[in-house]
Amino acid sequence: MTLSSQVIISEEIENTLTQLEALRRDETIIEIISPSIVSEKSSSESNEPRAPFVHRIVTEKEIFSVDDARLATEKAYMASEEVTIIILAAKSFSTIVQNKLLKVLEEPPAKKEFILITPHKATILGTIRSRLPVVVLKEQKIEALSKLNLSVLSLSTVYAFVQTHKRTDTKAMKSVLERIAKEAMASGQFDLDEKTLTLFSNATLALDVGSPPVFVLTTLLLKLLARKKR
Repeated sequence: MTLSSQVIISEEIENTLTQLEALRRDETIIEIISPSIVSEKSSSESNEPRAPFVHRIVTEKEIFSVDDARLATEKAYMASEEVTIIILAAKSFSTIVQNKLLKVLEEPPAKKEFILITPHKATILGTIRSRLPVVVLKEQKIEALSKLNLSVLSLSTVYAFVQTHKRTDTKAMKSVLERIAKEAMASGQFDLDEKTLTLFSNATLALDVGSPPVFVLTTLLLKLLARKKR
């Protein structure tokens, strides 16, 4: 990925936003996103700067409105000394909204770049796809977000692994836990009695009743660490 005008197809929109922010050098980033993309923890601060150079605006409704498209266009025409990256992220964009954005996407003002993020390529109009490069991110929920080497499990590796999954949602976290369970049982590195094995099923149940994914992951890994063979 680059901080240049494009359409990004990704099912993990918030993780994609984080990756884009990490690419920033001296650009200003403006994010206009729909409510379901932000986690409950961050939504209360969603309209505040996430960092001095990142400004996040959450739309009132789940589907982008004409007013949201107008706001994005206004941001594009604001004078600025540095390059400004305007990121629009939603589960889908209506045809009307895309047509409203078409002109500014085709001829953006100087030092302005537009990035659209959405899960499904088919929802993007052909007129926009013909003007912006389309990048399809492979689903890499487990493998690419981070790999945990259970053979060297320690407090430091647990912490590092948890940090990479701070924004992982409940659905993706279930896949993470399933992979950890399989690798723990196959590794022979842990004393896995029946009581310990129930940790994995209990972790999944905790996710089902609404426990924060990162809390469930941390708890499981710390308990697993305590069962590591010496």
